[in-house]
Amino acid sequence: MSEWTFLTNHARVLMQLANQSQITARDLSSLIGITERSVRSIIADLEAEGYIEKLKEGRRVNYKIHTKLPFRHPTQKDHSIEKLLKALGCKPAK
Repeated sequence: MSEWTFLTNHARVLMQLANQSQITARDLSSLIGITERSVRSIIADLEAEGYIEKLKEGRRVNYKIHTKLPFRHPTQKDHSIEKLLKALGCKPAK
């Protein structure tokens, strides 16, 4: 029987970035249980769609979450990702 979860890897990466804005892709990979390459691909997806923004601080990257953006699926376009993050106990920096 295959294993499944309610949240996608994109949602998991977004949640972790909301909770730890300076976490590395390597640490995200270990925490979520996917490859570092997958994490980097997800970060690129989230950045390309405007959900996150990378802000360089010296040698580190600080991730800013744009919480007012809506979900991507047409049936949830009336809801911002802020609702999901709040429901899951995330506290993204403003």
